[in-house]
Amino acid sequence: MINKLITRIHNLSPKLRQIIKNISWLFADRILRMGIGVIVVAWIARYLGLQQFGSFNYAMAFVALFYTFARLGLDRIVVRDIINNPSDKEEILGTAFALKLIGGLIAWFLTIGTLILVRPNDMISQWLVGIIAAGTIFEAFDTIDFWFQVKVQSKYTVLARNIVFIIMTGIRIILISIKAPLITFAWAIFLENLLGAVGLTIAYQVNGQNLKVWRVRWQRAKCLLKESWSLVVAGVAIMIYLRIDQVMLGQLADDRAVGIYSVTTRLSEIWYFIPIAIVSSVAPAITEAKQVSETIYYKKLQKLFNLMALLAYSIAIPMTFFARNIMTIVFGQEYGSGSGVLSIQVWTGLFCFFGVAKSQIWIINEGRTTYNLVEKCTGAVMNILLNLWLIPSYKEMGAAIATLISYAWADYFMCLLYPPARRIGWAMTKAMILNAFWHRRIDV
Repeated sequence: MINKLITRIHNLSPKLRQIIKNISWLFADRILRMGIGVIVVAWIARYLGLQQFGSFNYAMAFVALFYTFARLGLDRIVVRDIINNPSDKEEILGTAFALKLIGGLIAWFLTIGTLILVRPNDMISQWLVGIIAAGTIFEAFDTIDFWFQVKVQSKYTVLARNIVFIIMTGIRIILISIKAPLITFAWAIFLENLLGAVGLTIAYQVNGQNLKVWRVRWQRAKCLLKESWSLVVAGVAIMIYLRIDQVMLGQLADDRAVGIYSVTTRLSEIWYFIPIAIVSSVAPAITEAKQVSETIYYKKLQKLFNLMALLAYSIAIPMTFFARNIMTIVFGQEYGSGSGVLSIQVWTGLFCFFGVAKSQIWIINEGRTTYNLVEKCTGAVMNILLNLWLIPSYKEMGAAIATLISYAWADYFMCLLYPPARRIGWAMTKAMILNAFWHRRIDV
């Protein structure tokens, strides 16, 4: 059987083999992080206890609300521009780096300023947020990863990040062993971002590239921002309905509720690397297919959505039935009450998987960034309103319900309401009912 599998792989086209190899590297990266990361996070959660762990996650969620200003929505746009204009690589990368660096600084000041307004007397939260937010400045170096995405050579990024991850895992274990105070875990996040930037820089140079040849052209910057501004706003909206629940729990309930909710979020979101790894690897091929034929393009998208649904179901169904066992085994009896929250949260993965595929491929290729902005903002507003209604009565359970409804609305139902996106909405519908298993041929 293994020999047959090897033979089939060798018979694939070179481009498809490269895509599979790239996905394998990304999966290896996330599986390593998932396995070791969950253990370390569980250890930290047990060590800090519900109250301190809740405060720590409140700070991380608060920083995440402003993280999009450091990313600037440039990821797929930069990758696309380099594919279409490879001779302008240095200018595109250099300009993107400068924009992301400025965005990181803006994100830092906005985060600290907003927290002072929200929690003016909470010095612990202010220190935690200030230190963690400072790490977003190093997001600019993720520009290097755009080049590796274009070349479908994620192994360099994976190796660099995993070396840093292993180092920081050791440091966190040491912090727990010496009974370090809460603030040191915030410094660990800052150090991880710093070392990650150094690792990517080394990987880029080892691959024969040179950061010194990058150049900034402000005309190019205007073009990038003109196209990405709506993605920035959409990214803020995404972060709102990804993290606003934890922030609102901290404001409307207490940090203990944040502690329970944050561990269930870790378990439900730990799988989100799957669509990101797959989509980042197949996106160039699907984008090229659009230039050849719309029929081929949508057939490839349908296959991608089918895969997303199958993977989401294979995760959500078993986690629903074994939620309590998972919570108590991983995090301990103190966190066992979060099993009901996990059973609801894990189903947001289905719509998240669809959303990644749609936003990273269809939205960019069709130039529907305005629609993307509207759907994300609508989802964010819905999530906030539902949280205001549900959290006072149901705390973390209410936050989980609000998140699931807002994900479903933004990433699926709005596609059915917006005529140009109905073709994608129909593709998602067929994927959800596992249409590919009932019919050999899918007409899109």
